[in-house]
Amino acid sequence: MIDEKPESESVSALAPFRHGIFRAVWSASLVSNFGGLIQGVGAAWMMTTIATSPYQVALVQASTTLPIMLFALVAGAIADSFDRRKVMLVAQTFMLVVSVLLTLFTYSGLMTPWTLLAFTFLIDSGTALNSPSWQASVGDIVPRNKVPAAVALNSMGFNLTRSVGPAIGGIIVAAAGAAAAFAANAVSYIGLIVVLARWKPQVQPSTLPRESLGAAMGAGLRYVAMSPNIGKVLVRGSAFGFSAGAVLALLPLVARDVVKGDALTYGIMLGAFGIGAVGGALISVRLRQLLSSETMVRSAFAGFAVCAFNAAVSHNAWQTSLGLLVGGACWVIALSHFNVTVQMATPRWVVGRVLSVYQTATFGGIALGSWIWGIVADAHGAGTALIAAAIAMLAGGAIGLVLPLPQQQVLNLDPLNRFKEPHLALDLKPRSGPIAIMIEYIVRDEDVPEFLATMAERGRIRRRDGARNWTLARDLENPAIWIEHYHTPTWLEYVRHNGRITQADATVGERLRALHSGDEPPRVRRVIERPTTAGTALVMAKGPIEH
Repeated sequence: MIDEKPESESVSALAPFRHGIFRAVWSASLVSNFGGLIQGVGAAWMMTTIATSPYQVALVQASTTLPIMLFALVAGAIADSFDRRKVMLVAQTFMLVVSVLLTLFTYSGLMTPWTLLAFTFLIDSGTALNSPSWQASVGDIVPRNKVPAAVALNSMGFNLTRSVGPAIGGIIVAAAGAAAAFAANAVSYIGLIVVLARWKPQVQPSTLPRESLGAAMGAGLRYVAMSPNIGKVLVRGSAFGFSAGAVLALLPLVARDVVKGDALTYGIMLGAFGIGAVGGALISVRLRQLLSSETMVRSAFAGFAVCAFNAAVSHNAWQTSLGLLVGGACWVIALSHFNVTVQMATPRWVVGRVLSVYQTATFGGIALGSWIWGIVADAHGAGTALIAAAIAMLAGGAIGLVLPLPQQQVLNLDPLNRFKEPHLALDLKPRSGPIAIMIEYIVRDEDVPEFLATMAERGRIRRRDGARNWTLARDLENPAIWIEHYHTPTWLEYVRHNGRITQADATVGERLRALHSGDEPPRVRRVIERPTTAGTALVMAKGPIEH
């Protein structure tokens, strides 16, 4: 079911602030992000003083994004399976502990390049655990029509801190050293931990047992694999991260070697990037109303290419900062649009996992790009690496000629909740199985083309939601009879499969029932397969039609 009016037109950009818990978490996150950026400036600049090559400097950026690539899917499965508030509390506490240890190591003079990379990796492992739970919680905190504005506000909040945090971080590092920056980051976690500890969300209890971590991860990957539009977002996000990540990865070298600056110069440049990102967040909702998805993303690729090229050829800090304003705006416009597209195309039961796969693709691209552009900078200089990255950005925009992003549609992805477990003559256990389901339709010859097209969509939805071995067969003796057939490994998985059907999916079932020409509804048979010495026995159970 698709609303006629785009959601982005129905609410203002600041509407999510009307919800108290969103305001509280957003404000506490603002402080935490502030500390994280100060820590990032301290780590990046400290690496320029203790590293033996530009390659190690670029690895600081890679170490902050690699954990998201490695652990995001596990974190997404945890976000969909456990209390998200508690997951965020664990993640924030872990980052607080690691930040304290980083501060102590630095004060004690024990820091080496690889020790610094290890600490930044651990801190951002906590971020990888926290991020899917927080992003998935946005849809729990605000109504669905406010999710795009909430995502934009989260981007704006982070980039508000980016606009001043790096400059203050540069002042702290210049005045008191990197250890003081690390200490400021440790303190910044406390407020968010307090807010999360006091938040008491209304958790909808599940009537089904929790999936194992492996099964939950598999379900998330299967959902992504069977959702072509999400796949397009993953490709574009990865391409954007790979090329655009070069600017942030090499910016310390630009500040030190190209414009001949210091830690404060680096902080000011990051601040310019952040100011541009704030502007991008403020206009992103309006741009969504005016431009198609593909036009927005291609423009972001092109704008960031201009930013990278300017950083490569400019020897003036203010000229470079001006280009970074454009780059920051393009960064937020692209990434927030990818995030919103994924959230609006994904039901609540799997949103944490799908967001984690998106983050894996995007931040995996950033990590890979940081590594590769670092190698290029090591061999040919930061300017050459940035020019090459700008060319890669233009190529990334051109991918849209082959894989254009879908125009955003507002789908009703609330659970359909029509399925009721049928009365069974057998005493099945939740783990009993495998279960085979057969649904019989009677279709007129003139309706067969439309029926086949609709069944193709039904098959994709079935496989996406956990069905196995889905097939469609036609009776040879009575060609008007068509049989949809699929398996689930257990009765529990069959119930879980039907519980995943959304209001938007129901339109497919309604079209199929309209094409069914029998006097009675389509006939459903549910059977459990039983092995015998002579073969496989099928025990049948009849029940109402599925949706």
